[in-house]
Amino acid sequence: MVSKRVVSKRVVSKKATLTFASLLLIPLYSWGFSYEAPAITPEVGSGYEEKPGWAASSFAVAAANPLATDAGYQVLKAGGNAVDAAVAVQMVLTLVEPQSSGIGGGAFLLHYDGSNVQAYDGRETAPAAATGELFMEDGEPLAFMDAVASGLSVGVPGTLKMLEKAHAEHGQLSWEVLFEPAIVLAEEGFAVSQRLHTSLANDEALRHDPLASTFYYDASGEPIAVGETLKNPALATIFRRIAREGSVALHEGDIAEDLVHRVQTHSARPGEMTLDDLSGYEALEREPLCTPWQQWDVCGFPPPSSGHITVMQILGMLDQQPLLEAPLDNGAASSGWLHQFLESSRLAFADRGRYIADPAFVEAPGGDWSLMLAPEYLANRSALIGEESMGEGAEPGNPGEQTVSFASQPEQPEYGTSHISIVDAEGNAVAMTTTIEQAFGSRILADGGTGLPGGYLLNNELTDFSFVPEIDGEPVANRVEPGKRPRSSMAPTLVFDQDSGELVASLGSPGGAAIIHYTARTLVAMRDWGLSAQTALNLPHAITLGGDVSVEQGRFSEATIEALRERGHTVNERDLTSGLQAIMRLEDGSLFGGADPRREGVVMGD
Repeated sequence: MVSKRVVSKRVVSKKATLTFASLLLIPLYSWGFSYEAPAITPEVGSGYEEKPGWAASSFAVAAANPLATDAGYQVLKAGGNAVDAAVAVQMVLTLVEPQSSGIGGGAFLLHYDGSNVQAYDGRETAPAAATGELFMEDGEPLAFMDAVASGLSVGVPGTLKMLEKAHAEHGQLSWEVLFEPAIVLAEEGFAVSQRLHTSLANDEALRHDPLASTFYYDASGEPIAVGETLKNPALATIFRRIAREGSVALHEGDIAEDLVHRVQTHSARPGEMTLDDLSGYEALEREPLCTPWQQWDVCGFPPPSSGHITVMQILGMLDQQPLLEAPLDNGAASSGWLHQFLESSRLAFADRGRYIADPAFVEAPGGDWSLMLAPEYLANRSALIGEESMGEGAEPGNPGEQTVSFASQPEQPEYGTSHISIVDAEGNAVAMTTTIEQAFGSRILADGGTGLPGGYLLNNELTDFSFVPEIDGEPVANRVEPGKRPRSSMAPTLVFDQDSGELVASLGSPGGAAIIHYTARTLVAMRDWGLSAQTALNLPHAITLGGDVSVEQGRFSEATIEALRERGHTVNERDLTSGLQAIMRLEDGSLFGGADPRREGVVMGD
């Protein structure tokens, strides 16, 4: 059963007799944690930067930006635990990596307390006024970017309430002090990284938002330069409110009113989110899915995430295939192994498109999601893999008797996201994947009604729903419905040794639907190929959502690509910018962490 253990707030207890009014007058550093902003030089602009991996003896934190990692590290050094560090890391990411995640979005968090794994769901929800026709105009689905850059795409955010729920049960340090790093950096400024600059330069839609255009761009439309100091006084003010008042500061009152106003007054396509939608949002605790996989138990998130089920379907089918040692071709897996991996992906994605959606609205096949991972079912699915690619012909299976017949959702783009992995000195662990979906979300910047420069970005998470509600008279499981949580690909993962029960790893990645491939391949590299966390993350990527195969640009030999084509795969080369983070526990009890060379993340620990 899921633990409901509540950890006492030992730092807060010294202040317990203070009134709320007096709290407003106390500087955050008086709570026993004094944050020091580090001097960090932005990453180089190569797009791929070799990283060594990082060893630690007792605790480690991995995040997508060095400033965010450092915030988590300082919290752990000050006596905070994994959940405390996750709160601090997320708030800094809201500031320094606004294109990927933040308080205007949603997140899934897996937590391990030394004996129990808990799954905290902060996924966004559709407003009460949303209908299955949300993204339809004149009987046709909107163009994807027309839907994204609009008020229609904004789901009710859940990250903040979810973190507050997890912290209330497990936090060691007070909620207030965990905002200090983000507040200091927002007020004093931080050096703009290459990745943020490049993201701003490549985005046209953000320039059309009246607040974002003047905050992130100059009068001629040029993005803020690499290394330039960027302050965000609006976000600092918002963070101070949330630090003192909790999540209610975002979900009710003037900050909430500003959020709703931004959504409802969008110039092109206004949304219908209301204050009742915001105030009524609830973060949920779900039963995690823990799946045996040879000597490991792999724990992940249940629906509305498709991440864990699809990852473990791929791995379960691979285990039924003829054993290949996957010889490495300049760091890339062999064409034989890649063929098995890609065909397993086709079959798993066919099931995903038919069955997986918010469990409050859609029943699992046979009433139990674990039936999609049953060994006999996966063995039957794996038997469909031949020497030639099935191409677009992969059909969903029948893992359990359905009471409702669903249509398969057409393929749609998925983007964005960030991942955080943390292991603290007491053995607690977090795997948290967090998102606003597309780069810069809905392209709506909200300043909380402060009138100050800056703010936070609102998500476009509702575009993770199917744009078409039904096909040939059959409903799509992941169609838009009021209060529903859109299907996600996020796959925060905690791995345990079956014999000892000890934690083996925390990992995850951004990347839209490709999160599933990135996570699955990393698990294979760590378990079957015996690679370190960093070496596993360095390997090149190959993905398919059921159609063409994409392989990472310049990372595979022509011989490997041609061998895939000879098996019937249609192959193209492109950038596959994952953002994997992984921390592994070694046999001697120490830790070794890796950060994706394709992004600016690092690992820090002691």
